[in-house]
Amino acid sequence: MHKRSFIISGPPAVGKTTVAKAVAKRFGLKVYAGGDALKEVAASRGYAPIGEGWWDTPEGLRFLADRAANPELDKEIDKRLIEMLKQGNIVVTSYTLPWLTDQGIKIWLNASVESRARRMVERDKISFEEALDIVKKRDEENRSLYYRIYDIAFARDLSVFDLVVNTDLLSREAVIEVVEAFVKQFV
Repeated sequence: MHKRSFIISGPPAVGKTTVAKAVAKRFGLKVYAGGDALKEVAASRGYAPIGEGWWDTPEGLRFLADRAANPELDKEIDKRLIEMLKQGNIVVTSYTLPWLTDQGIKIWLNASVESRARRMVERDKISFEEALDIVKKRDEENRSLYYRIYDIAFARDLSVFDLVVNTDLLSREAVIEVVEAFVKQFV
């Protein structure tokens, strides 16, 4: 295991990217989001993946359905992300990598559906009801997709993680402090 490689995972709208960027900045690491790799693939297939909230748009949800029909897309991206982890000095956000590799220190961020919907309301400027529907739909589609592709019990089997943080009662800053304190022992 490369001690300067970290994977931050968790369900949609939990704060993975925010925490990854803060950790990378604090410890001088590169940061790469698995979602960015997927957006590159989406763009190459004619989608217009613009903005952090793109995944929650009708077009983003259509791309999720396309991925379900072609699991090789995800497998290729995951191979690329594992190679990045092997090089070290990186924080990667990914839904699936914690279950696919022994590389890196693995961190799971968790929050209730309601907390994640409230974050989405703030980030994407949509109604709470709309955000709640999106979070529930993405949760179910991600669970189904990753079970079909990899036989992963996404968001259910947390035994592969080195740190699990429930973010419901913590501020963004407190979550970052907890994760940075944990990461500090490995850098």
